[in-house]
Amino acid sequence: MQCTIIGAGIIGLSIGWELARSGHTVTLVDPEPAGGATHAAAGMLAAVTEFHRQEADLLALSVPSAAGWPQWARDLEAATGLGTGYASPGTLVVAADAADREALADLAAAQRAAGLRIGELGTTAARAAEPLLAPRLAGAFSAPGDAQADPRRTARALLGAVEAEPRARVLRQRATAVVPCRGGWSVQVGAGGPEDRMWADEVVLATGVGRPGYGSAELGIGGLPERWRRPVRPIHGDVMRLRPTSASWPPAGPTVRALVGGQGVYILPRSDGEVVVGATEREDLQDGVSVEGAHRLLRDALRVMPALGRFELLEATARARPGTPDNLPLLGRIAPGLIAATGFHRHGVLLSVAAAAAVSALVGPATTGRPRHPPPAALDPHGLDPFDPWRFS
Repeated sequence: MQCTIIGAGIIGLSIGWELARSGHTVTLVDPEPAGGATHAAAGMLAAVTEFHRQEADLLALSVPSAAGWPQWARDLEAATGLGTGYASPGTLVVAADAADREALADLAAAQRAAGLRIGELGTTAARAAEPLLAPRLAGAFSAPGDAQADPRRTARALLGAVEAEPRARVLRQRATAVVPCRGGWSVQVGAGGPEDRMWADEVVLATGVGRPGYGSAELGIGGLPERWRRPVRPIHGDVMRLRPTSASWPPAGPTVRALVGGQGVYILPRSDGEVVVGATEREDLQDGVSVEGAHRLLRDALRVMPALGRFELLEATARARPGTPDNLPLLGRIAPGLIAATGFHRHGVLLSVAAAAAVSALVGPATTGRPRHPPPAALDPHGLDPFDPWRFS
């Protein structure tokens, strides 16, 4: 079956590799693969500590996706010889003051009620796990099952895996229209001349909100069903990357999430010594890094881990994540031969495995006789109902 995927962030790349290794013919269309939200993402695979009460429906995707990530990473690394940065050091959740601790305790109770594993640790035990934590913290919790991956390394591996498949290719152009044609779809790129059209049995819309300067959350793709609405808005996030110096000592390993004066900050150490600090959420349509956001992140990170003050600021990045009104993705069929896989907001890296499994199930098996492999995530078919792409239309 011929499949065209519009968008090659971590969601589109994951779907593309899953379909290609299942025997489908795949074309990924994106002018700059992994150049959008994937480029800025930290890569927390945190089904537990990313849980919020208002997003309980997301557990149908996040829990099986997190469970599927270890095998997914092993398969990808074996196929390409490239690393993904996958590690499972767990997450420490710490509170800066008494009010923050009360808020985190309430959230931890809700997480446990949802069947997630998180427990109160105490600040002494937290500092034993991460000696760089500040001495005066009000409380700490532990989610030992949370993991992480490096989105930039994972995207490079996925891109290499797709391009190594004999029936797959990556077209570095912009899709401009999808038009029903001969029982499938004609996908137009560039100027849309006869040489710029390709036919597909299945088209997957895996676009985010584009790179800075592209304008807005609008797809800019003609020919989609008139009644279908894609209420995806850009939610910008500022992210800092730090590295240790001769005067500093790297963190021990677990991801640290903190509540400081009611605002969240995370500190994610990588095995190579890099530390990622993020991430703001702002809807001001400002593509560049926000001075206010960068200041707040660094201030709060230093409140939690003062030793970071001796690190070198390596990079400040901002990208827009695609968010929907209910913060749940649009995942499912729009029309025969047309599938939505977009609007993943801050969960794109975590949910990439589940998105690949869901789209693969919707497309169905290939007819090439290629051996099937186990699905990357065990999804309940009815669990996709909250993500119906028509729910806002």
